[in-house]
Amino acid sequence: MDRRSLLCRGALACAAFALAACTDSKQQFKSIDLTGADYAKDFQLPDADGRMRGLKDFRGKVVVAFFGYTQCPDVCPTTMAELAQAKKLMGADGERVQGVFITIDPERDTPQVLKGYMANFDPSFVALRGTPEQTAALAKDFKVYFKKVGGKTPDSYTMDHSAASFAYDPQGKLRLYTRYGSGAQALADDLKLLLQSASA
Repeated sequence: MDRRSLLCRGALACAAFALAACTDSKQQFKSIDLTGADYAKDFQLPDADGRMRGLKDFRGKVVVAFFGYTQCPDVCPTTMAELAQAKKLMGADGERVQGVFITIDPERDTPQVLKGYMANFDPSFVALRGTPEQTAALAKDFKVYFKKVGGKTPDSYTMDHSAASFAYDPQGKLRLYTRYGSGAQALADDLKLLLQSASA
């Protein structure tokens, strides 16, 4: 083997090592990394007790926000249950996780209904309920789709909607977009990474 071939192989090995080092040092999220995204920067809506809530109220915690409605047959309860399970899987770190449920059906999701719904999953979870106009504006800012689908009676309608969660780091910065059905363990792993990045 001539000297030129050896030099080329040496250069390739160095490049491969550098690439591996970069890959190892970068956080490997299972969710979609939205770091630096220019939307979904905050929410300002009243909770079930009428208090205005925003990301600043949960500073120091990882916040996971989800748009849904209490009469949702599967996606919403599954998502909230997975978040509650992820929080448990995180052990003591779970105390630094805040679930936020934003209703897209303020007509039926009264404050009392929302309180009862949150109690089914985790007593620390917060439900937010705006006016129809506030809800539509916030969903647009988050790039979340929802639409009322009529039923057999005026009150039996359902809601088509996006099925994903938004995760914020302890500084209140949007970081992750978690697809529906990713699983509690995958979510717990990602939330731990966000907590670690905050303390690094």
